[in-house]
Amino acid sequence: MKKKFKEVIDMFYDLFQYEFIENAIKGAFLASIVCGIIGTIIVEKSLVSMSGGITHASFGGIGLGYYLGIEPMIGALIFSTMASLGITAIKRSSNTKADTLIGMFWSLGMALGILFINLTPGYPPDMTSYLFGDILTISSQYINMMIVLTVIILGAIGSIFNHWKAYLFDEEFSKSLGINILNLEKLLYVLISFSIVILIKVVGIILVIALLTIPVATAKLLTYNLQKVMILSSIFGVIYSLSGLYISYEYNIPSGATIILVSIFAYILTNIGVKVIKNKELNFI
Repeated sequence: MKKKFKEVIDMFYDLFQYEFIENAIKGAFLASIVCGIIGTIIVEKSLVSMSGGITHASFGGIGLGYYLGIEPMIGALIFSTMASLGITAIKRSSNTKADTLIGMFWSLGMALGILFINLTPGYPPDMTSYLFGDILTISSQYINMMIVLTVIILGAIGSIFNHWKAYLFDEEFSKSLGINILNLEKLLYVLISFSIVILIKVVGIILVIALLTIPVATAKLLTYNLQKVMILSSIFGVIYSLSGLYISYEYNIPSGATIILVSIFAYILTNIGVKVIKNKELNFI
């Protein structure tokens, strides 16, 4: 037993000698924190489709980054922020429905991304890691960007947590307390943009929404307390990400898709477990 434990410790020590494994684990932790906090707000405010629109709009920024020869994720950050603020501004100044605007920005971002990549000189870049994610390719520079964005998100949510709580459950009551709902909404959309940029390299544009919602959905099977949902979602995110990372590394399969499949499998198991426990309690009564 002691020998086996030592072998496991040695295996982890050996893995940490590789920079890409170290970066992947750091990325998984940061992404999980973001999923737990922003994902909870997205689910509570029913902003899943809005997040999908912002996510796909960011593809235009990735294409622009390649075209201009700058870090593609900086382009993604600019595009996703502009898209989120643009949707908010147009929605409030016209009678166009939010779903329609989300669809327009979604299509516009994808179209611009394809156009910029097509115009980029030389061989077209490999977009697989942005579309489907590849946590094993995260660079140290990208980790630094993730740390900065995660600190901003934590500060923005933690410093005015009670305002967010009031905004999530009763906007009219929030207004009566003097909370500026419009500014809070704009800030939320910017934070969603930051979250999406953090998550793109972990699970990819196509699967970002899954990682923002599945850990939260699993946590809500166990509790309705907002703080507990955020904490549990973050913990589940860490477990899903590291489990998916290990499986993808061991079997040489796509990491982003593996993380999502592990998340859904865990959600199904938790759901079944909760129902079994509730049925036993009812039978006991």
